[in-house]
Amino acid sequence: MKNLFDEVTLNGLRVKNRLVRSATWEGIASRDGSIDGKTYEIYRELATGGVGTIVTGFTSVAANDFYFGGMMRLCDNALIPQYKKLVDIIHAENCVIISQLALGAFYKDDFEVNENEMSSDDVRDVVKLFVDAAIRAEICGFDGVQIHAAHFFFLSRFISPHVNHRTDEFGGSTEGRTKILVDILTGIKKSAPKLHVTAKINSSDFVRDGLNENESLTVCKLLVDAGIDSIEVSGNGTSVGGIRAGVDEGYFADFAATLADKVNVPVICVGGWRSRQVMEKILRDTKIELLSLSRPLVREPDLPKKFLDGTSDASKCVSCNACYRTPSHRCLFGGRR
Repeated sequence: MKNLFDEVTLNGLRVKNRLVRSATWEGIASRDGSIDGKTYEIYRELATGGVGTIVTGFTSVAANDFYFGGMMRLCDNALIPQYKKLVDIIHAENCVIISQLALGAFYKDDFEVNENEMSSDDVRDVVKLFVDAAIRAEICGFDGVQIHAAHFFFLSRFISPHVNHRTDEFGGSTEGRTKILVDILTGIKKSAPKLHVTAKINSSDFVRDGLNENESLTVCKLLVDAGIDSIEVSGNGTSVGGIRAGVDEGYFADFAATLADKVNVPVICVGGWRSRQVMEKILRDTKIELLSLSRPLVREPDLPKKFLDGTSDASKCVSCNACYRTPSHRCLFGGRR
């Protein structure tokens, strides 16, 4: 019987429990992707709080990704020492760290280029950006990387039939739209073989003619066939407000459970987890292997320790989403960060 605090192995990656800090954008990096003491403090607090795995906030693979400000980046070798320091801080707490590799949008000559207007060579250039960033992540000592194909950032838009109307090898079908992900995965596996490679994907785009659950299952199966090590399930619409412990937790759990039944890699599920009781029931009743949290760890970075020692059985997070409107995602109620 699975328990939140089981030590588990995920395709060679050993983690001390089934709790994951899902990638949460802090928005405090310098324009070039440099990080400083404030970032180190946030991640040290998370690591000492008892979570088994941390996925970093949105880490762009490109120097000219201007989609929003404050992004961490792994686009330049000069950044490696700063990110190696971050890895060392996390590893000192017996915690696994995965870099979320992402792209907000593709820019050429400082202008955003629509996914359908990109040449095939442009698409291959994006693949190389992800592979090169993964190589840097491996040099830094990250345990893995996450290919961010959710939340309607670049890769999520690219695989969505709502957006991608290409007729070349990178479009025209589910397989064509997914080719960019498969090529990124294949390139990382070849060039940075020590890394655990996971992917974050929408269960649904929740837009007309977008990626739906059936097609998302197909995309996931294509990634599994290409050698993905795990998959984190999310959706195009995060941070649902008003989540109540024991009432409406786990809003992506049904899809994640279905996926876990159909693939032979670990499935991670994010989305509205608040109570230990509900999380452990999901682990018992499904093949989902890990559960990831964002806002509860903004409110209480030490929530995993509280669960473990019995001082709390539910998060204090009230799902107000006010943290997303503050510098570095500070909880207005918790008095932390």
